Amino acid sequence: MKVTSTHQRNTLILTPKGRIDHAAAEAFSVALTPYLADCQSGGNLLILDFSEVEYVSSVGLRALMLAARQVKTQGGKIAIAAPTPLVGEVFEVCRFNLVLSLFDSVDAALANFAVE
Repeated sequence: MKVTSTHQRNTLILTPKGRIDHAAAEAFSVALTPYLADCQSGGNLLILDFSEVEYVSSVGLRALMLAARQVKTQGGKIAIAAPTPLVGEVFEVCRFNLVLSLFDSVDAALANFAVE
């Protein structure tokens, strides 16, 4: 699982690429771990840019849920932006918007964080 990172203001944007399924969920979690530690009250905000994620399975959703729980416990903020149509449908069906904030684009997520 390849995850690239960029910074905009006080926001870290992570862009995973590929599938987050049984074969890649552990690698995805490992790739997220060092970034989650910095996502706390007064620290970096975190946006997961899912524009290059082809598919998310239940194991991938679990990894995201655990990440969201950790960030919330630390007082940080995390969101998902630009999900592909298939991934967006999975999030909608699973009502994942109740776990993480979902935005149509990275810019929309950045604007939301700027307002808060």
